[in-house]
Amino acid sequence: MHAPVPPSSLFAPLTLPNQAVVPNRIAKAAMEENMADSSQLPGENLRRLYANWAGGGAGLILSGNVMIDPAALTGPGGVVLDVRQPIEPFKAWAQAGMRDGGQMWLQINHPGRQVFAAMGQEAVAPSAIGVDLGAYSHLFQVPRALDEADIAGIVARFATTARLAEAAGFSGVQIHAAHGYLISQFLSPLTNRRTDAWGGELHNRARLLLDVVRAVRAVVSPGFSVAVKLNSADFQKGGFEASDAVQVVRWLNELPVDLVELSGGSYESPAMQGAPQTGGTAAREAYFLDFARDVSAVARMPVMVTGGIRRRAIAEQALRPSEGRPGVAMVGIASAFAFEPKLAEKWKGDEALDVQIPSVGWRNKAYASLAKMALVKLQLRRLGRGRQPKPNASPLLSLIRQQIITKRRTRLYRTWASQARVEPSGA
Repeated sequence: MHAPVPPSSLFAPLTLPNQAVVPNRIAKAAMEENMADSSQLPGENLRRLYANWAGGGAGLILSGNVMIDPAALTGPGGVVLDVRQPIEPFKAWAQAGMRDGGQMWLQINHPGRQVFAAMGQEAVAPSAIGVDLGAYSHLFQVPRALDEADIAGIVARFATTARLAEAAGFSGVQIHAAHGYLISQFLSPLTNRRTDAWGGELHNRARLLLDVVRAVRAVVSPGFSVAVKLNSADFQKGGFEASDAVQVVRWLNELPVDLVELSGGSYESPAMQGAPQTGGTAAREAYFLDFARDVSAVARMPVMVTGGIRRRAIAEQALRPSEGRPGVAMVGIASAFAFEPKLAEKWKGDEALDVQIPSVGWRNKAYASLAKMALVKLQLRRLGRGRQPKPNASPLLSLIRQQIITKRRTRLYRTWASQARVEPSGA
């Protein structure tokens, strides 16, 4: 007989509030792949990529952004799931991602104002405040402020996408309320200057998130998991703060939420990449872990922490109690899975594998960040083509190649949107 696996082990199963069981405590966290086909559907390359991860030992696989609105994509090559999309490609994707018995959840999202101007679609947001990236601000449109009818339409879209995800065979959805996307924009006083029932006090700013959770849960079965990805903070002065996040989790406690993932940042302050404008927690590998422990002390649902984890020792540390505070229930690992898709399987085999993610030490921090993301996306494309990762690829050549791919996929999206007669977001 095998000895029982202690709850603090990475390979202990996790029973969620809805009684669904995740086989272990390691999640392949979401990465934006931008690998949809010309109809914004998950094609062969995405299926092959997720089959790679399904065989890699992670108990939970989270998809990259799946967009609820064809007029609102975080970038070209994004997957769209709404009533006009065929369901069969999604069924095949779910089968690929769950072939080895793990769970796969779709991360469902609306980007709000974080839509590139080149996409040719209107940007919307809680308030008409554009993305401030200094000299790069022109890459984004100044958004239109949503009215009440628009907001109701967006809530309905989240519910529709969740319902379709369950019909396709996925085991859950994660509502993206972090990283400066639409729900995160409503939560932050920097981007939500409304004076109606959707703005002002935190409870009003959290209303969209709470309404989306209720609407999603109302259309899916009890055994279908509903999770939330939440910022620990915006890492911007005057923005959404750690104390706000704790209060939002307390409100989520009153709803049937099966897991909360904690991350942080936005396009303006990309803490999720380890480089927030302010806040010292980014200096460590698991740079949201301290806050996640605080949230775990008040959360009634399991808490998952994501952000920079690539070493088994750090992942195990995250699960253990520390200084009177509980450990987290799960660890989310993103970029490391791009460079080593079988990371969890190798850790389970007692390999002390520390994934080395290439750093880009360019003086221009904006280009360095883009190059690092391009290196990750290169690995995703290689895995999707059935090839091995190439960690020693040139950052410069990867960035140039990514820019070419982005322009081509942007043209494909604009052609598709025109042919599909995509209506503005909120319509």
